[in-house]
Amino acid sequence: MSIMEAGSDAHKRFFCQQFIDTHQVFDPDSLPWPDLSEGDLAKLRAVPFWQEVYHTERRAGAIVDAFTPQITDPVVREAVALQGYEEARHAKLIHVMIERYGLDAHPQPLEDFPEDLETAFIDFGFGECLDAFLGFGAFKTARQSRFLPEAMFEIFDVLMFEETRHIVFFINYMAWRERRKGLGRTRRQLKTLRFYGRAAKRLLGMAKRGQDAHDGKDFAVTQTNLFLDGFSFRGFVDDCYRENARRMQAFNPALMQPRLLPGIADLALRGLKVWDTTRPFLRRKQT
Repeated sequence: MSIMEAGSDAHKRFFCQQFIDTHQVFDPDSLPWPDLSEGDLAKLRAVPFWQEVYHTERRAGAIVDAFTPQITDPVVREAVALQGYEEARHAKLIHVMIERYGLDAHPQPLEDFPEDLETAFIDFGFGECLDAFLGFGAFKTARQSRFLPEAMFEIFDVLMFEETRHIVFFINYMAWRERRKGLGRTRRQLKTLRFYGRAAKRLLGMAKRGQDAHDGKDFAVTQTNLFLDGFSFRGFVDDCYRENARRMQAFNPALMQPRLLPGIADLALRGLKVWDTTRPFLRRKQT
């Protein structure tokens, strides 16, 4: 099926209905949380970012809920309202895990939102795209290394699927919104780069806060070698790229999908491959 014309009513109805139809019904309290050994508990508690994750999920739900009443289109408003419910449920899931396993995290006051709630929603959306792409790689690496029992990863998989749904919905929402506003390709691309840059800056800020709060330990999303042996940058980028492609296969091909981050990862991997090919030649030339 070919991708629909962005900005059309057919596109709007399609991506909103797809989002609603793929909603999962579950209660975080009722998920099959496993009993963990002392060793697994120690590893889970050593991960330094639970405070940031919990705060981010609580803030996400609050931003989406605050923005929803401002949406004039009833079809889009219904879908965004559902996203707000799911974001709040993510926060509850993290809270249940914190309470069950005694993790060092607690609610913090939420920052005041800017008056322009739509920009706050867009900032959040691009941030979620960046976090999810990096999270795909970290999740795959941790799962393959059996950092925790498989039962824990099965629970996290529920959250990862919803995060993937959210970014697919957001990408389609932005395409619909920008075309409705008459923005051309160049302006859309520049805007995307600007918002991704802001998202990267916030992620680095989270990394620094994770270091400060945990005796200089690195933030695990960006430095998975904190708790995993055999970490390599190339392997991590490859995992992000391949996991992103695999998870996107679960969605209707007529839906638009994120392209910038997978494109950058693909370019980086190609560049590393070229470097491996030319490096022996350069060494011989130097000698």
